[in-house]
Amino acid sequence: MSLHVITGAGSTGGRTALLLAAAGERVRLISRRGLGPEHPLIERVAGDTADADRLTELTAGARTLINCSAPPYDRWRTEFPPMATSLLTTAERTGANYVSLSNVYGYGSVGGPLTEDLPMTPRAVKGAVRARMWLDALAAHEAGRARVTEVRAADFLGRDAVSLYNLLVTPKVVAGAPAAYPGDPEVLKSWSYLDDVALTLATVARDDRSWGRAWHVPSTHMSLRELTIRLAKVANVPEPRLSAMTPVELAWAGAEDAIAAEVVEMYYSLEHPAILDSTRTESTFGLSATPIDTVLADTARFSAPA
Repeated sequence: MSLHVITGAGSTGGRTALLLAAAGERVRLISRRGLGPEHPLIERVAGDTADADRLTELTAGARTLINCSAPPYDRWRTEFPPMATSLLTTAERTGANYVSLSNVYGYGSVGGPLTEDLPMTPRAVKGAVRARMWLDALAAHEAGRARVTEVRAADFLGRDAVSLYNLLVTPKVVAGAPAAYPGDPEVLKSWSYLDDVALTLATVARDDRSWGRAWHVPSTHMSLRELTIRLAKVANVPEPRLSAMTPVELAWAGAEDAIAAEVVEMYYSLEHPAILDSTRTESTFGLSATPIDTVLADTARFSAPA
């Protein structure tokens, strides 16, 4: 029975832990407060991902180290780098295979589908942070210091996803109220369901074909407007009233909200199509995206944090 260490007990970390435990694998789930789902094979431990010594102690003897933790969105530039260094150091010290959950920010602006072999050409600070994390991990892999892989997802959907879509759109549509979202609501986007993210993480963590490259989560491709109309139908509520939030409106919102302020530099990514090509993941591991109506039925249950 292998031991898998997962950092971060939130929506992705908790779901990944349950998948591995259901498959008969031991899981040590690390979070600042020792939280997470209850299961006989899941050990919940309090720990700081940025503390390399503590993390090394907790990862010793593990087959994999899976990172699902992230700092608050407005503290990425200061808190992510030391966390990334701690995780990679731990993998090098212990010999645990390292799986990192990431997103598409590192690609920057791309004219066509996003494939895993595209270069890292970030346009924003948060994209540069993500790109540096991957490039450092890949350098360690190529130097033989660690075995690494990265799972990249698009915008999250699901009842537990604290995503921009859930924060700005889902509760209002379900309540029959108007909703506004930054960017162009008509362009094609990719949407990743939390269950599919967790399944991809759990799959690549146990497959020797995973290492030394990134993998995309199988996702749904829809415009924001099409997705929102479908959400209303699934939730059996009136047709949504959706408007586009302009850069100026977003900037004004950011004057009073630290998270909204961080979205401003990512506005470019909301104006243009962004299609996550998961062909390699699907053909290699036999994974596919969950049907969108199932995803949206789950997403409709989202409740914004108090």
